[in-house]
Amino acid sequence: MPRARSTKTYRHATRAIAPQEQGSSSHSVSGFTIVPLAVIFISAILGSFAWKTNPASLPSSVGLPPIASTSISPIFRIEIQHWADSISKWAAASQLDPNLVATIMQIESCGDPRARSSAGAMGLFQVMPFHFYAIDDPYNPDTNAARGLAYLTKSLATAGGDARLAMAGYNGGIGVISRAEWNWSAQTKRYVQYGVPIYEDAKNGANPSTALNEWYEKYGASLCRQAHQRLGLP
Repeated sequence: MPRARSTKTYRHATRAIAPQEQGSSSHSVSGFTIVPLAVIFISAILGSFAWKTNPASLPSSVGLPPIASTSISPIFRIEIQHWADSISKWAAASQLDPNLVATIMQIESCGDPRARSSAGAMGLFQVMPFHFYAIDDPYNPDTNAARGLAYLTKSLATAGGDARLAMAGYNGGIGVISRAEWNWSAQTKRYVQYGVPIYEDAKNGANPSTALNEWYEKYGASLCRQAHQRLGLP
């Protein structure tokens, strides 16, 4: 789950509000320039509002690895497959590999949109409260995905496209990316221990995934049962 405060604008709560800038001029404004300036000013305000409220507004993908697929692998559990179309949509909007997005959701919530951790992380991508705006519904899937994947995008960019480091940053906060691994928490080490091979299996067409099955047996069974019930799956 996203741990550290984001300086961007998302698992995730979980995010910061863009600073406002004001300026003044000692020069007079003629009648010919008032209308164009007013249009620019109003457009800027509307653009800022749209950025804060549009779940698809995500950071630049500069420096991110190429997307290998537009759909998710069949290795993911049924609870994640339930969100397959949404994952593809969210991944496309954030220019992320949908299998990476599915891997994060698998470990974070197993697809439970109402999941909440003891630390306060919420929703599908377990986004922390300081990543959300006051107007956000943290449990709305689109909003939760937007905030969580914005943080994942930033983590991936900070990691230079290295998915392993990006997962560590998503779980432990982006600051861990620059630290030696021996200094990572046990939770972050476990996160990448399972997350990386699950993602590799998904990308490479392995089916089934030994890593995913091991994660499920050791850590995910109760989480996925809860998600299964919540989603009303047969």
